Amino acid sequence: MNHFSASCKQSSVEDETVKGGLKWVNTEVDLDKHVIVPMLDPKNIESPDKFVSNLTKTGIKMSMPVWDLHLLNLRTSDAESVAVFRVHHSLGDGVSLMSYFLTCTRKICNPEEPPTIPIIQKVNPSKTAGRFRGKFIKSWLAIVLFWNILVDVVMFLATALSLLNDTKTPLKGSLSEPRRFVRRSVSLDDVKLVKTAMRTAINDVMIGVTNAGLSQCLNRKYGECNKINKEASEGSNDLPHNIRLRAAFFMNLGRSPGIQEFDDMMKEGSKARWGNQIGYLLYPFNIALRDDPLDYIRQAKATMDRNKASLKASFSHFLVKCLHKFRGMKLARLPTQTTLYFSNVFGPKEEISFYGYPVAYIAPSCYGQPTWLLIHVMSDANRITFTFTLSVDEGIIPDPEQLCADLEDSFNFIKSAVIAKGMVMN
Repeated sequence: MNHFSASCKQSSVEDETVKGGLKWVNTEVDLDKHVIVPMLDPKNIESPDKFVSNLTKTGIKMSMPVWDLHLLNLRTSDAESVAVFRVHHSLGDGVSLMSYFLTCTRKICNPEEPPTIPIIQKVNPSKTAGRFRGKFIKSWLAIVLFWNILVDVVMFLATALSLLNDTKTPLKGSLSEPRRFVRRSVSLDDVKLVKTAMRTAINDVMIGVTNAGLSQCLNRKYGECNKINKEASEGSNDLPHNIRLRAAFFMNLGRSPGIQEFDDMMKEGSKARWGNQIGYLLYPFNIALRDDPLDYIRQAKATMDRNKASLKASFSHFLVKCLHKFRGMKLARLPTQTTLYFSNVFGPKEEISFYGYPVAYIAPSCYGQPTWLLIHVMSDANRITFTFTLSVDEGIIPDPEQLCADLEDSFNFIKSAVIAKGMVMN
């Protein structure tokens, strides 16, 4: 472990003068307190894949820098051992933390170079059009932006004040249960195949897949309830009408300069920024069974295009900061009226190693948030990894792996529909 620095200029620790507050202090890092290597007997562990979830039963010590690293010598379904970083969100948002982690990794194909991550290029449609047409488009976009902001502010405030809550479904259980981590990977090449055929973004594809998977899951759960009451038949549509199911969609509002720039983050004059630059989109999922599975992708694209023509992510970030400052953390947790959190993070394009050890997968997730379901999506080399964090009564969802199977099956249905309709481009 001699690769780790034994000192730290500043760290976030508990502020004894403010209940639940944190403060920055000068500190020295004692690695023996942060790096934990438990003695494990694999014979006494029924499922190594479930063992990691036990870490959600304990928190991070707030009297020292709020992070720790657990090295678990357990062989799982796709790795020889597992390293679990637990980092308090006060240290940074997901993009900042992931970028910092990737600075500690190197390409397997070239051990001297850090990995590369994708950079999204935003296109301004008014600049690609002619002069007159560009002015018209710019004016129209301003009108749409104003209207969308007005509607979104009303909807956001109604949700924050608990005037607009999600429908109570089998996905909303007790928040007192410990979290369960489950994970599933699909081919990034297959995702790009659907993306290219549908002329959309990878993010739209993954949201559409999530919508389809949640629809399948809820239809099965409602069907099981109806069969008890002898009201359902095999293969029927058992979904109630007008289910309101929304996700608090995490949006990074800060500039993402890439991990190479984070190597020089602490240098004076660096453009890289660290912190929690997070906004929320309240994303509505239309829970329904579609005859054409590609409709899930079309709807995801239309909904995200509409969300992009708004500033509600920036507004939510501003409002949460105000509530946190003036009314406390409890009221600042606005998305508690939604069913789930959803986020996605770009990972490295290449296979990577962490201090010489090949990385089989990276699966970011969270626990401690007041929500029933968390879904994180991350691209990693040639994989897209779903990571689900469930916080429900196990009597409602006894096997979270089934939800993973629903999402994987939904993706395969969508990919098969693209191929069957001859939408694959050579």
